[in-house]
Amino acid sequence: MEFIDYYKILEIPTTASDDDIKKAYRKLARKFHPDLNPNDETAKKNFQQVNEANEVLSDPEKRKKYDKYGKDWKHADEFEKANKQQSQSRGSGGGQQYYGGDTGDFSGDFSEFFESMYGGGQGSRGRQTKYRGQDFNAELHLDLKDVYQTQQQTLTVNGKNIRLTIPAGVENGQVIKIAGHGAPGSNGGPNGDLYITFTIANHTKFKREGHHLYANVDLDLYTALLGGDVLVDTFDGKVKLKVAPETQTGTKVKLKGKGFPVYKKDKEFGDLFITYTIKLPTNLTEKEKELFTELSKLRAHGN
Repeated sequence: MEFIDYYKILEIPTTASDDDIKKAYRKLARKFHPDLNPNDETAKKNFQQVNEANEVLSDPEKRKKYDKYGKDWKHADEFEKANKQQSQSRGSGGGQQYYGGDTGDFSGDFSEFFESMYGGGQGSRGRQTKYRGQDFNAELHLDLKDVYQTQQQTLTVNGKNIRLTIPAGVENGQVIKIAGHGAPGSNGGPNGDLYITFTIANHTKFKREGHHLYANVDLDLYTALLGGDVLVDTFDGKVKLKVAPETQTGTKVKLKGKGFPVYKKDKEFGDLFITYTIKLPTNLTEKEKELFTELSKLRAHGN
């Protein structure tokens, strides 16, 4: 198995912090993403390697094993267990073959050690250990409008196209698992899984919190004072609202069922909360100023 330098792939030093790894991964994942590099096999391969490097180096345990065992890091637990057993056998005087009591005593490749222990080398019992494949991580960038309805997308992962159904209501930062679409297992072991993190940008006038939406709506002074009808935007169109007379700025109105879809609950929606903001008129004419002055006098005498 050829050694892959994950630090070199992410263009970071071996002393890189978790933050450094995360920033490097996001930068390179965007650079080589198949959606931005259609029909570019080199970019596709680089994207896969960046995902693989991030999967290992972003996990403290995996990174520790990788730093110690290199390309054989996946077999670290088996190596240490077998090494311990051999050390115990040596201590008991059983006369069996063994390797050194720690990794420093064994000068060969770690993969040679596993071959001799499990894969048909001298003293092997014809037994092969099955190893689960490595998990992959990927980011999928979408707009809020994209996840208002269930949709399908085709992703290219490890050279394979995966038809993915994205349920309506997926949230920013949510992670879903696609079983069996990670790296292949060894010696007949199961494939790893693919974990997709959704990054959802919001370019709408609505603020989203879970499956509820929030928006501000401007009212002119006259509608606020006298009442009337106003057209407001919802996520899927406009609705007419009746405004009560003497509505104050900051008044909130709830539109039931006009929020965002509830994840994996068909035909269930959150609510839309509207907050009214009263907009005062500007650039008054002389006549309007006279009328407002008269109104002010009436209010003063009335009090």
